[in-house]
Amino acid sequence: MHWREHWNRWKEAVGLDKQLKEQLASIEGDEAVLEDSFYKYLEFGTGGMRGEIGPGTNRMNRYTIRRAAEGLARYIEDHGSEAKEKGVVIAFDSRHYSYDFAMEAALTLGAHHIQSYIFQELRPTPELSYAVRYLQAFAGIMITASHNPPEYNGFKVYGEDGGQVPPEPAKELIEKVESVKDELAVETADENELKASRLLKVIGEEIDHAYNNELQTIMMNPELVQEKGENLSIVFTPLHGTANIPVTRLLETSGFPNVHLVQEQAMPDPEFSTVNSPNPEEKAAFDAAIEEGKQHGADILIATDPDADRIGIAALDPNGKYELLTGNQTGALMLEYLLSQRWEQKTLPENGIVMKTIVTSELGRAVAEHYGQTILDTLTGFKFIGEKIKQFEQNGSYQFQFGYEESYGYLISEFVRDKDAVQAALTAAEMALWYKMQGKTLHDGLGDIFEKYGCYKETLDSLTLKGIEGVRKIETLLKEFRESPPEMLNEQEVAVIEDYQTQERAYVQESRKEKIELPVSNVLKYIAADGSWCCIRPSGTEPKIKFYFGVKENTEEKAEEKLQQLKREVMEKAHQYS
Repeated sequence: MHWREHWNRWKEAVGLDKQLKEQLASIEGDEAVLEDSFYKYLEFGTGGMRGEIGPGTNRMNRYTIRRAAEGLARYIEDHGSEAKEKGVVIAFDSRHYSYDFAMEAALTLGAHHIQSYIFQELRPTPELSYAVRYLQAFAGIMITASHNPPEYNGFKVYGEDGGQVPPEPAKELIEKVESVKDELAVETADENELKASRLLKVIGEEIDHAYNNELQTIMMNPELVQEKGENLSIVFTPLHGTANIPVTRLLETSGFPNVHLVQEQAMPDPEFSTVNSPNPEEKAAFDAAIEEGKQHGADILIATDPDADRIGIAALDPNGKYELLTGNQTGALMLEYLLSQRWEQKTLPENGIVMKTIVTSELGRAVAEHYGQTILDTLTGFKFIGEKIKQFEQNGSYQFQFGYEESYGYLISEFVRDKDAVQAALTAAEMALWYKMQGKTLHDGLGDIFEKYGCYKETLDSLTLKGIEGVRKIETLLKEFRESPPEMLNEQEVAVIEDYQTQERAYVQESRKEKIELPVSNVLKYIAADGSWCCIRPSGTEPKIKFYFGVKENTEEKAEEKLQQLKREVMEKAHQYS
């Protein structure tokens, strides 16, 4: 259907939401905006959908939410009456319309007589994952756009294991969503009638307490925390999101009373008005926390994104200034701490497994293998780690030890099946205390790791290419790299080319290939003879194509120099194609 036909459907719709109708009228003369709003349905992929809020089929609004929920309802119906009775848990974050979208999803499911559980107030994504498992529900919905700008929101779907729906069942779900041809005609039930019939139940404190109790089981050295926890000064900011109560409650009940909240960022705010971006990957998001840290002489600064699945950590560097750790560095510190403590306590299993993504530092491999643990790479996206946890749980082959990705997502214990910044906040605090008792900062700890395993450095760059033309440019760029791969990286021959689209790993010098045992994905990775690597992938949530780089050297200075050279080489080529 041409975009104008979609636009006309909306213009002529009887009973269209008043606010959306007004917004539609305000853009009527702008054909470029209209085309972008209506040229397609907002893509519902393996992780759900995410997009800008506004009128149109390619926007987040009550009708595109209904379409997604209707598809989920049809998917659940195909799984029978037991699936309908188990129902769906729904949570939402602090973004614009998050509660409204959550309720729209519940009312759409209710029209199919599917049980729904909705949180009474905003909650973090990991608690939604936990709640699906705790209530033994069939599925979960999280209304969030993670750390995207304020004009975005999203709809994420979780399976009955509490993990994001993996590719195979997601295909069936996507087909159901795409079978909904008229989002304006989706039926919804009455909220009061659903509550009266108990098909819609409001949940909250019971889940909170159960989740908090589970969280306290993840500590390696609870006695140390109880005895010395007051010696660690922590500054925490939820960046106007969902983590304020769960993180402060957890830290204090676990034995860290010296927690200083960044007050101006403590309350939920859909505009995220004190930061340019509510993204703990960005140093600027820590500006207020740094000032708070200086006032209190804090040992560690912690920031979480709006739905509390990602976490950033800053600690004092050798010059006494707060420096943000990269996601890879935080992951390496956590992994070394967890495995070393389990090793000392003789609780490290022989069949333990650590999981990371293909764009995450190879330092994780070195740490895991040092402690005799299996290391497994997955595609980017924590749903793949969650899927593997379920598989290993079912066949008993491996015991989960840690999972992480370079984009600041970590999972310490598998009672949650998605990255969990609440878990990570407690582990970061305990780890910082452990180092402090040795007279060290987290940066000192990172230096110890580099001395032990070698100096690994990574960075990320991206090109933002918006709109229809942007999609075409991203496709062209990937095509050019695929057809004309680099022969050299940093004056080193490219030794391995991994194409996740064709699922082939080519060993260039040996002229042989092997199958990559991962799902198909439009991703390319090049590995040089010295281990330097570059990976290229389109973002699944933003109009970007991302470039990941990694190197290893003897010193930080040499590693940084090599890393920047690698990045320059690849990005020059990328700009030629874009």
